[in-house]
Amino acid sequence: MIRLDGVGLSFGDVPVLDGVDLRVEPGEFVGLVGPNGAGKTTLLRTINGALDPDRGEVRLDDSRVGDLGARAVSRRVATVPQDTHVGFSFRAEQIVEMGRTPHRSRWNWGDDHDPVETALERTETTHLRDRRVDDLSGGERQRILLARALAQEPSALLLDEPTASLDVNHQVSVLGLVADLVDDGRAALAAIHDLDLAARFCDRLTLLHEGQIRVRGHPERVLNDSSLSAAFDTDAAVTTNPVTGTPTVAALDGRPDRDCRVHVAGSGEGAAAALRTLWRAGFEVTVGPAPEGDVVSVLAEQLDVEAVTAPAFRSPDESLRVAARDLARAADVLVVTGGPGSDAVGGDSASAPRIDATLANPATAAARVDGGERDAVEDEAELVDAVLAEVQQ
Repeated sequence: MIRLDGVGLSFGDVPVLDGVDLRVEPGEFVGLVGPNGAGKTTLLRTINGALDPDRGEVRLDDSRVGDLGARAVSRRVATVPQDTHVGFSFRAEQIVEMGRTPHRSRWNWGDDHDPVETALERTETTHLRDRRVDDLSGGERQRILLARALAQEPSALLLDEPTASLDVNHQVSVLGLVADLVDDGRAALAAIHDLDLAARFCDRLTLLHEGQIRVRGHPERVLNDSSLSAAFDTDAAVTTNPVTGTPTVAALDGRPDRDCRVHVAGSGEGAAAALRTLWRAGFEVTVGPAPEGDVVSVLAEQLDVEAVTAPAFRSPDESLRVAARDLARAADVLVVTGGPGSDAVGGDSASAPRIDATLANPATAAARVDGGERDAVEDEAELVDAVLAEVQQ
């Protein structure tokens, strides 16, 4: 439905789009992600004919946009802009009725009530129909503009930050509606700022950076690609949302490089808390042995941390114990958190200072540090300080 081949566009001497190739098929919801200034809005405006590319071509339903008039383009594709400002104090229903303009001749302005009513109902804005648009909130105006786009009955939707002005329930509602429209056979391309929402609702993601497509594909692939951190100029940890089962991105501001290796022995929430804390603090972390499917094993895989895992509900065999002990020997500090696997490296702890951490069980009273007795580390910040103290000794 939407096809771009080698599209390039500059504003004066500033290149904004550079050799963009893109396809969005009917029945497909593609998310366009990237930092501010990447060219996302410019790309959408090039697709709907508002801007003419300097090179390359844009096709809608296999027709060149440059060969189509504005009305013909509007019958194929509808745009929901990021800016919800409307210059005149129209009623909300009048705004939605404007979506019928491409289907009306100059002499025939008959009543196209059904598409307008359907659009109001699907966007849950029927109760707003008689209100003046300048009396609506930004989120309400955003939904009215989406209703206007639906009233056009287009084959494709272009959406520029469609959730920017919405509260959380309407964010989910609007993107869920777009997904339903895609299931009906439409194509949708949306510039989405929220990477978690993009991963949850889009079939594919396309990362745009400095006017070029850096990576595209399934959300899990795109969000785990190194290009993501480079584009947003920040470290990011990609894990799986336990409720939706889709990738979720946590941006990290200036994760330091500690030049220190820490091995975490144990399993369960306590080991996961230790791994998460030490990784965020910039340490090189290894894990094991831990049961397959355990929360710490899953987290280690998501963070691309080296781990030794054993079959669940079975004690690790000798080869796995040896592999875990090798990781512990190579570490500067050993952190023992309890649970299955925590005793597999205990006999070799003399090669590295040992810290016992009970982040998930503060009731534990005592632990051993280099053979001495003291209270266990029970706080995440305290754990980082304890590791640093051992390294500096």
